[in-house]
Amino acid sequence: QVQLVESGGGLVQPGEALRLSCVASGSIFMFNRMGWYRQAPGKERDLVAIITRTGFTDYADSVKGRFTISRDNGKNAVYLQMNSLKPEDTAVYYCNAYTTAYGVGSDYWGQGTQVTVSS
Repeated sequence: QVQLVESGGGLVQPGEALRLSCVASGSIFMFNRMGWYRQAPGKERDLVAIITRTGFTDYADSVKGRFTISRDNGKNAVYLQMNSLKPEDTAVYYCNAYTTAYGVGSDYWGQGTQVTVSS
């Protein structure tokens, strides 16, 4: 069973930065892609950023230029560097891993970490 453990959330002021970490219980090479999603109160869970096994990255328009996703295969970890945070970035952030086997896709999720941006 794959486990994803997030850390790094917290309360910051607008304009500050945070770095989220997601550590997998096994090698992240098994995943086609990994990513970060977020869910604000009363809203749906939305994609923030993804990184594929080959290193391709993509971002939601709302975070482009401010957030950076990266991976460390040796540590089985994915990171989300969040700069110039805004109040609208406030949400629970979830780590996601996606893999396919025999044509069947599987999603794995972490437990989430709260990010609050407020003055």
